Amino acid sequence: MDGTLIQNEVILGVDTHLDTHVGVVINHQGKVIGTLASIPTNRAGYLKLLAWARSLGNLRRAGVEGTGTYGAGLTRLLCEQGIEVWEINRPDRAKRRLQGKSDPTDAESAARTVLSGNATATPKSQSGVAEALRMLSVARRSAVKARTQTINQLRSLLVSAPDDLRERLWKTKPEECVTGCARLRKAKGSILLKTLTATLRLLAKRWLMLSAELKELDATLDHLTSQSAKRLRNQFGVGPQTAAILLAVAGDNPERLRNEAALAALCGASPLQASSGKTIRHRLNRGGDRSANN
Repeated sequence: MDGTLIQNEVILGVDTHLDTHVGVVINHQGKVIGTLASIPTNRAGYLKLLAWARSLGNLRRAGVEGTGTYGAGLTRLLCEQGIEVWEINRPDRAKRRLQGKSDPTDAESAARTVLSGNATATPKSQSGVAEALRMLSVARRSAVKARTQTINQLRSLLVSAPDDLRERLWKTKPEECVTGCARLRKAKGSILLKTLTATLRLLAKRWLMLSAELKELDATLDHLTSQSAKRLRNQFGVGPQTAAILLAVAGDNPERLRNEAALAALCGASPLQASSGKTIRHRLNRGGDRSANN
């Protein structure tokens, strides 16, 4: 790079939040030359932040916290404008205890991480099949959890139900148990019995609705993974859900993963050095994406 451009280079650091972002710009020597607080999290706000940063020098690099969540919109715009964006992890707690915490401080720390070369994570592009699979996996996970909760609630009500009702409806298989409860008619008698039958019928209908939702989600996952990851699906033990999770972790720009070791670290499956003195050993990696690790 030309010497003049190096001297004029500035680096943007951004601390992201739901409604507002805070930006700090430093020069190539690490000196803070500008702070922009509380820009709105919309395209107009992102363009204002970009124009402000460019007015202070030659902007080529930026460090953004939460590129996959609160900073996703800003990350997309910066990449469209040719800015090299690096994903910044939250500052470690020891550093925060020593230096304190504020939004400008976090934004400055993000910029300094880029300047020092410690920022090595490339953000996911979130623009294709991998992102679609991530969304479907999120919906499926919550549906499975809700369906399990529903059948547990239904069974807990049957445990304390009147003997004739419990003996008639209690089945080992959830499908049979739910089918019987869904066919219940309005009971005659006490308010307790009426409420019990109505509640069992509602829970059964909820379980059936969630089951239908899961079938639709599974069919979509099967279709997308079969189209986009045939080689992965052909591996032993890899079904639609496993393939979807692994593809979502890799992202729509898998070239950001330099080698197999990078993927292993991302999945928390890489051994970490834990040696001390005469003891030479490794320990399990507790970081990374826990869904992919599982």
